Amino acid sequence: MTTTTPQDSARTSLREWATGVTVFAAIMLMIGGILDIMRGIAEIAADDIFVSTRNYVFAFDLTAWGWIHLTLGVIAFVVSFGLFMGSTWARVLGVGIAGLVIIAHFLSLPYYPVWSIIMIAVSGFIIWALCAMRKDDVFVPFESPPGM
Repeated sequence: MTTTTPQDSARTSLREWATGVTVFAAIMLMIGGILDIMRGIAEIAADDIFVSTRNYVFAFDLTAWGWIHLTLGVIAFVVSFGLFMGSTWARVLGVGIAGLVIIAHFLSLPYYPVWSIIMIAVSGFIIWALCAMRKDDVFVPFESPPGM
């Protein structure tokens, strides 16, 4: 019979929390990537879906924005699979991609303001989730627990 100490119980609880946060970040990054892919395709295919504004400092052609969002979406989607595997490189790239998504959506605020604000908030949660855990608490989320 194995006895557990309060420290072991707290450690297990922290590891479960870290796993939950990792899965949350991976799913949100995957959803954000898919939505950015769809937005990028919509901007590339038909520019008349989005409202163009005049005299905006960061004025780009909507097709250019489409390629930016499509590229960021594909990378975010791929990185989310690395997060499901518990990779450190995926955490680093996930924070970087979420930061770039925030910048891209900030710059495209005049074209689609409500959606840009939603994606900025989602990306902020992704960054928080990926930065909230310590390195020694990270393990593969879908791995069987120790002792089983």
